[in-house]
Amino acid sequence: MFRSYFKIAFRNLIKNKGYTFINIAGLATGMAVALLIGLWIWDEVTYNQYHKNYDRLAQVWQHNLYNGVKRSQVSNPYVMAEEIRNNYGSDFKYVIQSTWNFGRVLTVGENKFNKSGMYWEPQVLDMLSIKLIYGTAEHALKDPYSILLSQTVAKTFFNDDDPTGQMVRINNKTDVKVTGVYEDMPHNSKFRDMSFIMPWELYIIESEWIKNMDDPWGSNFTQTWVQLADNADLELVSAKIIDVKLNKVDEGGRKYKPEVFLHPMSKWHLYSDFKEGKNVGGRIEFVWLFGFIGAIVLLLACINFMNLSTARSEKRAKEVGIRKSIGSMRSQLINQFFCESVVVALLAFVVSLGLVYLALPTFNEVAGKKLTLLWSSPIFWLVGLGFSLFTGIIAGSYPALYLSSFQPVKVLKGTFRVGRLASLPRQVLVVLQFTASIALIIGTIVVFRQIEFAKDRPLGYERNGLINVYLSTPEIHNHFEAVRNELKSLGAITEMTEAGSPTTQVWNSNGGFNWNGKDPALAVDFPNNGVNHEFGKTVGWKFTAGRDFSREFASDSLAFVINEATAKFLGFENPVGETLTWNETPYTIIGVIQDMIIESPYEPVRPSLWHIDRDDNVNLAIVKLNPDMSSHDALDKIKTVFMKHDPASPFNYEFVDIEYARKFSDEERVGKLASFFAILAIFISCLGISGLASFVAEQRTKEIGVRKVMGASVVNLWGMLSKDFVLLVGISLLLAMPLAWYIMYNWLQKYQYRSEIAWWIFAASAVGAVLITLLTVSYQSIKAAMANPVSSLRSE
Repeated sequence: MFRSYFKIAFRNLIKNKGYTFINIAGLATGMAVALLIGLWIWDEVTYNQYHKNYDRLAQVWQHNLYNGVKRSQVSNPYVMAEEIRNNYGSDFKYVIQSTWNFGRVLTVGENKFNKSGMYWEPQVLDMLSIKLIYGTAEHALKDPYSILLSQTVAKTFFNDDDPTGQMVRINNKTDVKVTGVYEDMPHNSKFRDMSFIMPWELYIIESEWIKNMDDPWGSNFTQTWVQLADNADLELVSAKIIDVKLNKVDEGGRKYKPEVFLHPMSKWHLYSDFKEGKNVGGRIEFVWLFGFIGAIVLLLACINFMNLSTARSEKRAKEVGIRKSIGSMRSQLINQFFCESVVVALLAFVVSLGLVYLALPTFNEVAGKKLTLLWSSPIFWLVGLGFSLFTGIIAGSYPALYLSSFQPVKVLKGTFRVGRLASLPRQVLVVLQFTASIALIIGTIVVFRQIEFAKDRPLGYERNGLINVYLSTPEIHNHFEAVRNELKSLGAITEMTEAGSPTTQVWNSNGGFNWNGKDPALAVDFPNNGVNHEFGKTVGWKFTAGRDFSREFASDSLAFVINEATAKFLGFENPVGETLTWNETPYTIIGVIQDMIIESPYEPVRPSLWHIDRDDNVNLAIVKLNPDMSSHDALDKIKTVFMKHDPASPFNYEFVDIEYARKFSDEERVGKLASFFAILAIFISCLGISGLASFVAEQRTKEIGVRKVMGASVVNLWGMLSKDFVLLVGISLLLAMPLAWYIMYNWLQKYQYRSEIAWWIFAASAVGAVLITLLTVSYQSIKAAMANPVSSLRSE
């Protein structure tokens, strides 16, 4: 029986090649989109699941009240891990700490590279799934002067040889022994950029300032990680440790009302956003968004199949009538039509795999992923088969039920007509198709407009021609004036400065500030940056009051330049000349600058301040290239001078405008992917309309012939055949516009600095949708209108 079903299905597909092509092309495109999105979603939801203890791992976070706002942070005092171990040890299997992912210059012989890695306590090898290729976990981090290298880094230095026992120099200062090599972490892992692991004990040895801290609970600079005991409940344990820090800080620290909690590994990637101390989601929004888009695009493709199958109902009516008259039951006919749709879906799945294979490199580049098709995985093929069957059943459900319902008596007597209302379901489905497509287009435009709106926000400084040169040794700092003067004399730069943080990130923030009129109960935390006197001239910040730092004033060593947000927060009518005390040391405010966009361009600027660095705590040089010299030539000269004074370090730089552009990466990625899927949705919808237009033109061939004989022009006939489709698109616009406005309005609310949804977005989408429809329909309409009426009327 099923053999007969499939044989008839293939015959029908071959007989109607045009409709078969449209159905397979539409379904294949929809299935390819669903597969791409499915691979992307799988990569997202399995993030970090590489680790065997995934469901028992967590990170220690804090909520603190900063400047009247409850903020969440991942950094902790370095004594946090020990305190939790000592007082709550029964709830945890491991409690360890680490640094952030630091950049270090690794040197082996003449080879030197800047790589990023972390200092960990030894238990990290038991907590995380770090698979050693060389070395043993028992001895890998036992020696404080040891290092584990990732497989890629080990190959860079030692090819495929076993490097254990070899020496590596760190920052041209510390020699460590390679005690192991571990497999590279997967791309969908939090630790994918961890190129090396060194012992926590070595970090303490290198950081003399830690031993000299007056208040070990007053500074947050480490990360704390835990593995829960087998019988421990995360929520209960998190509630237990909430006051760990509050019980240890002094009176000033209690003003921040610190609350310690556990953030599970299962939420690190998808639920990383906090607002006022509550988890408000994160990338999970993108997962839901793209999952919804994938389902919609696949549904559009299924609608094409439904529409074309039911539109051709009169051509299948006699077949149904004859089958029923010789004894076929309706269930058998339903099975027949389902077999046809499943065959189309299976063929479309094969084509979609080819489309995905071709699209993956570009898709990975846009999405920032390393996705692959799992050709060798039986599970992949089982899921693919199930996906094809599901698609075939969804696409074939309405046609199967509709076609199998025909009455054989009416069909065989020739009195069967589909009637005017028979096309209503098809019209509804077309409206749904274009409603979804138009809503996607409007949403894409709003996303890109929001990105451009944020990009046009005044920066408060000049980023063009500005580069950050990251310093791994103190050599450039020690020879700053010589380097600066030499580069200026070569004409490569106009100015150069040093800083503790770049202009695109906050690397340091502090409390301990007081001023006249401050509420004693207010806990403050201001981002601050230690710079030298040339900072303002280099970055081109803009003053609204006061002056810049100057070497002419020795008092500037105890001076602040503040931004407008700080001036407003302090409440001074004229802040220049006012005193701001920091840890009992009075500083004079000498200038107020326009707010600089250092953090998110979508959020308000935080109160921030700058001061002259007095502790040699600089991490980078900021250089302003000479616009009269090509960037290539200027960078060559800068590299030569830097390497002359610091030959042990690679020249590690980045353009500030490129760093700033990364702040828009998530939104731009969403916009590019959404526009890509919107274009495919329109393509699928147009395929369907093209097929329907062809069918309508074929159905009305004699009518067109009569009208042409009676004097109707090609334009008249084109308008007659096109108006019904334009009307459907008009209805779609009426539905899509308020729907898109509602969704995008709510999406914009998460940005405090946001664009408005302009009327022209809807107007442009409407014009575009109508034009696309007319272009799609016109080919079939004009082809029918220009046909010779003799051919269609000779049988009358």
